[in-house]
Amino acid sequence: MSRTAQHRWQPVAELAFDSDRLAVFHASTPEARREGFLELAWPTLHANGVSWIGFYLEDPNAPETQRLVLGASRGGPACSPIGLHGACGQAFGSGRPLLVHDVAELGDDYIACDPRDRSELVIPITSAGQVIGVLDVDSHAIGAFSNFDLETLCPLMALLGLTDAPGPA
Repeated sequence: MSRTAQHRWQPVAELAFDSDRLAVFHASTPEARREGFLELAWPTLHANGVSWIGFYLEDPNAPETQRLVLGASRGGPACSPIGLHGACGQAFGSGRPLLVHDVAELGDDYIACDPRDRSELVIPITSAGQVIGVLDVDSHAIGAFSNFDLETLCPLMALLGLTDAPGPA
């Protein structure tokens, strides 16, 4: 595991384990929690190889080609709305995180908002057991994300109230 991977999520972990700050964070609205998460995480993420991070939330009344709408984000550029294809659509549809070592592997299903992006990490966001959106994390480097990122980020998002806690396997 690289030093980058070890330190990438450190500011978020520090919040998750500070009970006073966590209580204030949990008292905010879901939108404010998403914005607060990005505000806290972006400086370290950007310094450690992340080119873009953002939340896409479902608009259940939109056609499938426009179902996911951009919410809070950092970096750029971004596309909105996007359909239920590509990495975000796959993670949204399956309800499982998706780690893409090289976006070229996705072929025609890849949505290239920034043609420089080469790897991607997508975490489904659930509320009351239903997938309501995804957290999308991009990098200009191939292989920028690993299972360590998934194993760190998924429980942190649940601790922060950004998604439901994972159920039994």
